[in-house]
Amino acid sequence: MKKTLTAIFIISLTFGCSNDEDSPKPISTSINKIMTLGASRVEGSRPEYESFRYNLWKNLIENNWTFDFIGTQSDEASYPSFNGYDFDIDHEGRGGWTSGQILDGIRNWLTETGPPDIVLFSSPGGNDALEQLSYSEAVSNINSIIDVIQSSNPNCIIIIEQMAPGHSEIMTTELTNFWNQIQEEVLDIAENKTTINSQVIAIDMFTGFGDNFLADDVHYNEDGAEFISDRYYKTLINLLD
Repeated sequence: MKKTLTAIFIISLTFGCSNDEDSPKPISTSINKIMTLGASRVEGSRPEYESFRYNLWKNLIENNWTFDFIGTQSDEASYPSFNGYDFDIDHEGRGGWTSGQILDGIRNWLTETGPPDIVLFSSPGGNDALEQLSYSEAVSNINSIIDVIQSSNPNCIIIIEQMAPGHSEIMTTELTNFWNQIQEEVLDIAENKTTINSQVIAIDMFTGFGDNFLADDVHYNEDGAEFISDRYYKTLINLLD
């Protein structure tokens, strides 16, 4: 698809982790509004661990795509500017949140940001697994989250992860079983939730991912963030306008 040279960003000057109580951000008018949705793997917590968002943003900037990261959250960490642009700090990641909590909030977040064109759905059900919550409820919540997004924008493209695993030392039998099940489930969700106008695309984040990509039990180090962002980028370049 055709590339354009303009990069449109709405940069918040308030470096707070949560903007829920602040004035709403202006609704983006970009032709490619991208919401990164999930928990701490989206949010990041520099310098302890990384989000994939910064590397993905740099890839998109470097290759002259028009886009805007949207979300009610703002990243409070410090990031170097790149090619004359400041990092787009908007996102929809909330550390520790389960699929049920995301489902409870997603409708209001979409109302505040306006409907995204593309959603990057990170590690769906990951915190449910860590907290040993119901697998069936997690799957139901993930399906319902997609329903809400598609209701907000019937043409939205949703890229949903077959998520990268946690560190091998924490992958108990129970956690491994949950993780294996959800990887297969995501393929079914993507197929069943795709409509004529709204693609739901499963993306493999686990093949080739190892302990060396983790800063701790579950979060990315710089190499892990780059690994994840590269996989997103290779998918996005076939979808962006």
